Amino acid sequence: MNVSSEQLAGTPLRLTQHHSGYWQVTIDAPPLNLFGPELLTGLEEIIRRMKMAPELRVLVFDSAVPDYFIAHFDIKKGGEILTRKTPSGLLPWFDVALALYESPVISIASIRGRTRGVGIEFAAACDMRFASEKSIFGQFEVGVSTIPGGGSMEFLPLLTGRARALEIIIGAEDLEAATAERYGLINRLIPDDQLDNFVHQLALRISHFDPVITGMAKTMINQRAPKVFMEHMNASRAAFIEANLRPERKSISQKLQGWGIQQDGDFERNLGLYLSRISEEVSQKS
Repeated sequence: MNVSSEQLAGTPLRLTQHHSGYWQVTIDAPPLNLFGPELLTGLEEIIRRMKMAPELRVLVFDSAVPDYFIAHFDIKKGGEILTRKTPSGLLPWFDVALALYESPVISIASIRGRTRGVGIEFAAACDMRFASEKSIFGQFEVGVSTIPGGGSMEFLPLLTGRARALEIIIGAEDLEAATAERYGLINRLIPDDQLDNFVHQLALRISHFDPVITGMAKTMINQRAPKVFMEHMNASRAAFIEANLRPERKSISQKLQGWGIQQDGDFERNLGLYLSRISEEVSQKS
């Protein structure tokens, strides 16, 4: 097998082509793998190439940073993402998510480490999700006085059901991988030392099937499965921006900065636990 690897210029993504039918995209933006403009640029380039690769059957996304798949949205560079224009007219992240959904290519997220906020939204946009027992999942937005604006409001009820989506989003607690599997957030929990090989063998298997048939099967399943509506995603994004502009958000943002958000320390590693302190402080004041 003639394997080639390329670092996409100006982005934290490394593209490994195992063969024409199987590509692997590795996120390498230490220490946290934040979802920032450089990562988005890389994903847009992957989508562009994917659309020009008729023999491609399967696309695997993984991380080179052991403790983080995608930590969360890069709040310091978020404006660069939210104001970016796309040829389709969609918001840039939604453009990527829709392309993954509609493409005949099967997309697989191979998750190891912390996956919160838009990290979950990215994984949910993929067709399949497999995770190591070392993975941690969390939608912390409500706990810091905002809401998910990149698809979790739409994807999570489809994956986990309404009640569990409410628990994950409004409870804002971290979930260990075993709970994520039981809730349907991921396809399967795989022992950490077996994850890479399991996903590789699955992708390799799919990559040798007839691309016309794998694409047809995905299209038919999409037609029969519950759908995510783009107007709902756009409404969630608008609500996310509105929530962040509320004056009540300022004091919480200051707390997050003081605790060490976007630094590889105790806060990012145990974010769900820290949110309890916000609730306690509000209770004491009232």
